[in-house]
Order: sequence, then structure tokens, then C-alpha cells
Amino acid sequence: MGKYIGSSCRLCRREGEKLFLKGTRCTTHRCAFDRRAYAPGQHGSNRRGKLSNYGLQLREKQKVKRIYGLYEEQFHNYFKKAARIKGVTGETLLQFLERRLDNVIFQLGFCTSRKQARQLVSHGFVYVNDHRVNIPSFLTKQNDEILIQFKKKGKQNVDDNIKATQGRAVPEWLEVDHTHYKAKVKRLPQRNDVAFPVNEQLIVELYSR
Repeated sequence: MGKYIGSSCRLCRREGEKLFLKGTRCTTHRCAFDRRAYAPGQHGSNRRGKLSNYGLQLREKQKVKRIYGLYEEQFHNYFKKAARIKGVTGETLLQFLERRLDNVIFQLGFCTSRKQARQLVSHGFVYVNDHRVNIPSFLTKQNDEILIQFKKKGKQNVDDNIKATQGRAVPEWLEVDHTHYKAKVKRLPQRNDVAFPVNEQLIVELYSR
């Protein structure tokens, strides 16, 4: 599987909106999207025209995929899994994405971005129900208890992240104790818990072609 090593700001410019892939750094005056709010590339500033239905569906899928930091195969697998479950496929898809451990760590304010949260999980700092979990895609469940345990390093970085994100509200389906680096999944996320604007029906239509 390949790894994207390009600029995160380039992805925001391609989608035409801030995806906050760099966390709090996206709110500073150095944000490339604020300075060049048009598509990347030599002719990006001259691109005009209305997107087709397929173009709208594709851009919506790409936006959500990039927000959660997933590759196409990973994202498609989530969709296929959601489609097999009884209920509204688009909402089930978003629930799977929200339940990912790296997203939960980000939403709790222990990290300023999902990319940073993936690193924290991968390095073995995160425990779920007293078991160390180093898989960012781990799906959390209701009543799961989460704990951040530090080794020789890492505590100062997490403390800095908590301070940087203290103005950001924690979703209602989660509860957190920043003082003791603990958290709990109170319930499964619902559609209205998704904090960014998304039309998941467009993604369903794209994959249903």
C-alpha cells in the first residue's frame, strides 16, 4: 500500500475547503488554503464550470476519505461492511469512521489531528479496557474505557495538545478526564455527532453505480 507524502494543504485546496488535516495549525495565518483558495496545479486558479453528478459524488467521497486519512481500499471496505448491515448505509459508514480509535483519540483532544492520533496509537501509548491497542483502525464500542499510558517520552506532547484543543468541544458520545488521561465511550456515535458538513448519500450513490 502506498503512502501519501505530499502537502496536506494541497488536499484541502483540491477539495475547495479546509479539512483541518494539520489540526490547530490550519487556523494560523500560515495556512496555504487561506492564501491560495483554489485548486492546486498550473491551471488551478483558472478552473471553472459546474461539476457533473459523478464529479460531485467523487469529490464528496474524496473529502471524507482524506479527513479520516484512509486509502481507497480501506474506505471501500468500510462501505461494503456498512452496506451489509441493516439500516441507512451512509449513516452506518460514518459511524464506522467515527468509531476508529485514531479518530476517538483526536476527538478527545489528546491530539490536534487524526494523523497525530494515528502515531500515538501506533507507538503503543493507548490502552482500551486495560489492553494495549496499537491499531489505529480498531473500532471502539459502547462502554469501552480508554487510557493513555506514557513511556519515557510523550507526556509533554499530549499535555501541549490538551492545552491547544481546550476550546474544542468533546462529542457527546464521549467523556474524558484530561487530568488522568482517561476517557470512556458512552454510546455509539449518531449522524448528528459528525462535526463537518458531509452528504453521505452522494458516497452511497457513487459506490452503487
